[in-house]
Amino acid sequence: MELLSTFKGLKMNWKEIKDNQEEKQFYYHGSPVFKNFKSILKFHEPGLAPVEDESGWYHITVDGSELYSGRYERTFGFYCGLAAVTSKEGCFHIDTAGKPLYSERYVWCGNFQENICPVRDKEGSYFHIDSNGSRIYTDTFLYAGDFRDGIACVKCADGMWRHVKADGQFLNGKGFLDLGVFHKNIAPARDEKGWFHSDIDGNELYSERYLNIEPFYNGFALVTSFDWTKKIIAEDGCTILCI
Repeated sequence: MELLSTFKGLKMNWKEIKDNQEEKQFYYHGSPVFKNFKSILKFHEPGLAPVEDESGWYHITVDGSELYSGRYERTFGFYCGLAAVTSKEGCFHIDTAGKPLYSERYVWCGNFQENICPVRDKEGSYFHIDSNGSRIYTDTFLYAGDFRDGIACVKCADGMWRHVKADGQFLNGKGFLDLGVFHKNIAPARDEKGWFHSDIDGNELYSERYLNIEPFYNGFALVTSFDWTKKIIAEDGCTILCI
């Protein structure tokens, strides 16, 4: 349910409240609202924003009032109805009522995407938790990223990057020196020769390698060759333009 508030007789929609990072002030239809803060981040669904004043970090509602009385070392935006916060005891997530989701404290917490979130424990291991705060698999990784369309990138103990599914199983088991998330079933991957695009099975779309690549945008991608020239390529690897 979206939160609304009244400002000068208007019903304020949180989506229309803009953050001005230079002034540390929120604006609605060009007019300042609420007080000035030391730090602010933009509003997220359902209408809550992280702010910092002299008392510390916390979240405010769409009318500028505090969501809860507690204060943190840092607060972040709400994703999937949960927000990461940092306290002296460690990092964890709170719900839209400001209550801790679980009792565990981590060294670092990410943001929930698709109701799954990466965290790092005191041993430096990464893994994913669900929206109840429970681990979704028993393995740990050197790094774990956000889920997108049910797949995330992880760095394994052997130093290789792989795609993992929400149950902790590898998508195809193929390891790469570096790896990105899938976009329209195509992911950036790097081997000892350079960057390229791979399909859902981890197979290369073409044999060429590049210094850097971008995701395909409606069938075409911007890539950087090792001589720093830039090209537009099609999904089969054919060069369309040199720019």
